[in-house]
Amino acid sequence: MMATTHALAGVALATLLGVLFPESAAGTSVIPIAAAALGGLFPDFDLYAGHRRTLHFPVYFSVAAAAAVLVAVAATAFVPAAALIAVSVALFLSAAAVHSGMDALGGGLELKPWLGNSERAVYSHYHRRWLRPRRWVRYDGAPEDLLVAVAFALPAVAVYDGSVQTGVLAAVGVSAVYVLLRKPMVIVTQAVVDALPASVVTRLPARFVEDFR
Repeated sequence: MMATTHALAGVALATLLGVLFPESAAGTSVIPIAAAALGGLFPDFDLYAGHRRTLHFPVYFSVAAAAAVLVAVAATAFVPAAALIAVSVALFLSAAAVHSGMDALGGGLELKPWLGNSERAVYSHYHRRWLRPRRWVRYDGAPEDLLVAVAFALPAVAVYDGSVQTGVLAAVGVSAVYVLLRKPMVIVTQAVVDALPASVVTRLPARFVEDFR
């Protein structure tokens, strides 16, 4: 799924926490919201180095998030001064765990995922194997991916105003543009790769050209 979809999933998680516990750090500060959005993005920082494997931990992020939630609850109850940091860390890890799990619901790890050729969705270090794609969302940038992003955005748009609402709407706008350009970008990239000398193509990371050969 799109990076923006994952970020908005994190924001939705923080929004839910803020609504359920309005007096908590999540309900009184934008820092936990930002931490959740960053946590939703974080696993995709491995895009250029072992994508969906280097920073994707479906099991380990979930375990770490559960532990962080317990720490956040304890901090809120007994060490209020540390609650903001504890809640932010818990939301960051929870959003990263959700991201890692969500990738198994999308398409495979390939540059043309709509073809459905790859059986690698996300790597589980705990199981020491790739999890297969369910393709509930066929590929990142598919129309249904945009629908999921909008669904995650709606709670924050309804609850917040100001910078949070603006940021969420901007993420939805970026998502919509990406959906429109997703397949055309592949067509352009294919043309560029076809025009490059073989000596240049062989120097490029295999992940970015193997589906275009």
